Amino acid sequence: MNFDYNNPYTSTRIPLFARNVVSTSHPLGAQAGLRMLLKGGNAVDAAIAAAAAMTIVEPVSNGLGSDAFCILWDGKELHGLNASGRAPQAWTPDYFKRKYGDGAVTPPKRGLDSVTVPGAVAGWVAMSERFGRLPFADLMEPAIEIAERGYLLPPVVQQKWAAATDELKAMPGFAQSFLPWGRAPNVGELFQFKAAARALRAIAQSKGAAYYGGEIAQAIEKFSAQNGGSLTAKDFASYQPEWVQPIGKDYRGYTLHEIPPNGQGISALIALGILDKFDVAGLAVDGVDSQHLQIEAMKLAFADVYKYVAEPSSMEVSVDQMLDDSYLASRAKLIDMKKAQDFGAGNPVKGGTIYLTAADEDGMMVSFIQSNYMGFGSGCVEPEFGISLQNRGHGFSLQTGVNQVAPGKRPFHTIIPAFLTKDGQPVMSYGVMGANMQPQGHMQTLVRMLDYGQNPQAACDAPRWRYNAGFEINVEAAMNPQTVQGLSERGHRMEVINDSYQDFGAGQFICRAGDPKVEGYVAASDSRRDGQAVGF
Repeated sequence: MNFDYNNPYTSTRIPLFARNVVSTSHPLGAQAGLRMLLKGGNAVDAAIAAAAAMTIVEPVSNGLGSDAFCILWDGKELHGLNASGRAPQAWTPDYFKRKYGDGAVTPPKRGLDSVTVPGAVAGWVAMSERFGRLPFADLMEPAIEIAERGYLLPPVVQQKWAAATDELKAMPGFAQSFLPWGRAPNVGELFQFKAAARALRAIAQSKGAAYYGGEIAQAIEKFSAQNGGSLTAKDFASYQPEWVQPIGKDYRGYTLHEIPPNGQGISALIALGILDKFDVAGLAVDGVDSQHLQIEAMKLAFADVYKYVAEPSSMEVSVDQMLDDSYLASRAKLIDMKKAQDFGAGNPVKGGTIYLTAADEDGMMVSFIQSNYMGFGSGCVEPEFGISLQNRGHGFSLQTGVNQVAPGKRPFHTIIPAFLTKDGQPVMSYGVMGANMQPQGHMQTLVRMLDYGQNPQAACDAPRWRYNAGFEINVEAAMNPQTVQGLSERGHRMEVINDSYQDFGAGQFICRAGDPKVEGYVAASDSRRDGQAVGF
């Protein structure tokens, strides 16, 4: 891709050019991956090391109890990995209604009854076994060192840490792990996480076996039972991540690839398939028409995704039906360029996450995401090993439908890595974190790069909007006031938000600049977080 390297947006970041690159939302995470590349490892080794380090340096977003997804180019073909967790065997609608009453519509937001079996660690092991070059134990070394010695808290992570304290301070294990001195650490204060270092050593030495079939699984079972949960070591022992074929949609001569359901990545593909019916490049990049069109396309996508997407075995329609060109053309015709609409789902049947990316000079590229879901997730932290547990179970429904909870089932998932190819060859690994902001970020940044030629850092820094529901749209304070006013006049209910981390996600991008051994890559890291792109 040819980019304009004049960045029209306020930013302290510039694109990074290198032949071996790691980009994450925390500098120490990026440097952990870079250490593996300098040690002779490949991009997969770098991504795993960075992911392990990120559980320590950005616990407000992920932890050793996270789920994960990955799309990677091995040098010849594309692979997808679904390391999202499954429901404990005890989970049925009746289980929750007995505990929380007949009026409950979802599992709880916090606590042990929001925790599915975490899949991230199993994902690391699966990636290492299939594609890694270095011994798995080596990949845990930076994270162990950081957890043991500690690190000084950066501004964005500290802000989110402090903001979560009131809600989570009474959750089991939270204060013991994350409120040293009875409060959140301040910016520049040293935070050590020795319990997590203990877990990482056990994971390193056993290549993950301690987590899913040994002392860590047993400790989590005990912790769960003591605090009203139903997770068992047997639930952990039966867990396996799944290698999957990424799904894709063509746009402007490129193909965007996403992980298939149970994730929401198909939302970005649907929206792009709708936008492909319009001359987006003919509209002003930050003008009302372009932004309105993208918002309406995203709303149409979510209308279908929220009705139809779930664990694949439960879905009533297929991915192919949802991405069919003629169906998307019929959906595109519903857009009125002069007014906002609240769309319902169509009928396609015929008859607070971390994201990181790494690439090496041999051409391997990794798009990786892991998350505790809502900030610190469930708020529950097993104290012996510092396992901060996600709350992905809250994504289930207790009502009849495709996403109804069941034993061993995976919930609807929000975290999605992305990958761009052209003519079957890799172009860019990227992602934008942040709940339902993720497909919206995938679409908005890709439109900026493919329709308007903006470079990855500029596309990353540009002001974003976020669709919530109905006519409700959040926009960043940096968005052009005339555009905000114009969108409001078309019926969008606009709320200008100053907290970019919370509402608008953060992205990491690595794009091929040519032959990886010669020109290398151009990388970007979102200025909305503490992150960094590093390379050599």
